[in-house]
Amino acid sequence: MLGERLAVAILLGTAVSLAAQIPAAQTTAQQIPTAQVPVAMTSVVQSPVAQRQARVKDISSVEGIRDNQLVGYGIVVGLNGTGDSQQTTFPTQTLAAMLLRMGVSVPATSIRVANLAAVFVSATLPPFARPGTKLDITASSAGDARSLEGGLLLMTPLYGSDGKIYAQAQGALVVGGYSISVNGNTKQFNHPTTARIPYGAMVERSLINDLAGRSSFSLLLNDADFHSAEAMAHAVNRELGRPAAHAVDSRTVSLAVSAGEEIPALLARVEEVEVPVFPRAKVIVNERTGTVVIGGTVVLQPVSILHGGLAVNVVSQFQVSQPNSFGVGSTQTVQQTTVAAKDKPVSRIELKQGATVDDLVRSLQGIGASARDVISILQAMKSAGALEAEIEVL
Repeated sequence: MLGERLAVAILLGTAVSLAAQIPAAQTTAQQIPTAQVPVAMTSVVQSPVAQRQARVKDISSVEGIRDNQLVGYGIVVGLNGTGDSQQTTFPTQTLAAMLLRMGVSVPATSIRVANLAAVFVSATLPPFARPGTKLDITASSAGDARSLEGGLLLMTPLYGSDGKIYAQAQGALVVGGYSISVNGNTKQFNHPTTARIPYGAMVERSLINDLAGRSSFSLLLNDADFHSAEAMAHAVNRELGRPAAHAVDSRTVSLAVSAGEEIPALLARVEEVEVPVFPRAKVIVNERTGTVVIGGTVVLQPVSILHGGLAVNVVSQFQVSQPNSFGVGSTQTVQQTTVAAKDKPVSRIELKQGATVDDLVRSLQGIGASARDVISILQAMKSAGALEAEIEVL
């Protein structure tokens, strides 16, 4: 009996020991993946952001096929007394020269008008624009005119960078604001000294940009990156079924044209190809407006942030000191200065492994940090190596 009890006890003890070890083994097996879940989840979530898909036409341009800037100087007439004053002499000189070309000889010194204003006219000449193509233009006051509302732009030649005339502008201005002044009181909305004319210019000269006969093109990436250039070349070759594209450098991808191939059809097909792009991790900071934009590809490292401030106020008061009724002396002004210092409590932020940009923003909002504080914290995190991104200050 004793031997049987001992054998039963040994078996029970073994069973209890095994039962005690099995949950422990299962717990250990479950804890190992759980500790790695945040890292794995972070990589899966950030992977589509780091390797997003975009069309070739959205991230690059064809070298040589681009817009061109045009500029001109003209006169706006028909203003209701809101034009340039007599101190601005060049509008009246321009008007005198224009009248002289029309057969009217008037000295510039004798002109007294307040209904005209000198303006600079700007426009953008798109590629492949032919004579007769209409363009939108923008007219901006060059003098001290108060408003261009109700004005008419007279025929104005628009010049390119080579000094040649490429378009002519004329038409009624569309102003998106107003300015009213009565008895010294002024009410202004938006900028009444800048106006637009939809389809206000007509192209007179076209740029020579012939695609026929070209054997190759260069695709220029908007953001230089070797990885994106290689990915674009591989995607284009896979779409065309031949080795037509290869990366020249971090910004340029060369595209070869086969003999007899239709170039517009080739470029249209290439521009619709979707390629993976790898944008740089950037933090854009505008210190003038206090704007901070943090990209989704920004990676944060574990860091502890302590943020506080010391406020010092200096108040000066002037008091009048007078002598007694029968005393000798004079009335003096005495300055009393009071200095008050207040040290704000330190706020603490702790970012652990796998923290995201959203965690950082929520933590900064939680401590009541202003835009200026956020800029200082981000710069300090960059110096400490906890912010893996490029900080660009506008």
